[in-house]
Amino acid sequence: MIINASARTDIPAYFSDWFFQRLKEGYVYVRNPYYPKQITKYLLNEDVVDSLVFCSKNPQPMLSRISLLKPYHPYFFVTITPYGQEIEPHVPTYQQVIQSFQELSRQLGSQSVALRYDPISVSYTHLRAHETRHDL
Repeated sequence: MIINASARTDIPAYFSDWFFQRLKEGYVYVRNPYYPKQITKYLLNEDVVDSLVFCSKNPQPMLSRISLLKPYHPYFFVTITPYGQEIEPHVPTYQQVIQSFQELSRQLGSQSVALRYDPISVSYTHLRAHETRHDL
């Protein structure tokens, strides 16, 4: 089974301690967002999990314990954006994320990490300026 551990939130950035505790205990409960009363228990052990997949804008909190993930063949999609603190106040600078990306690659191998880019943010002011330039 492949577990996409970051489908709904950035687990490495915000909940890495929780996730490592889940690995230690060997299971996780997941609530269905469309049917909140439906809760599924997933086993987290090497016999069941073929790969753990993470999407993150800040994998740094997991780096010191990355060896604990190796039996689960982790794969990281790391998003690097240059938006800055005014747009993404809880995301490290892109330089810091690049360093984390490089460290992940050193520890896991380049076959276990990929660069991901979120949609481009365009403001209304930018659009109006662009329209004005085209009218000239």
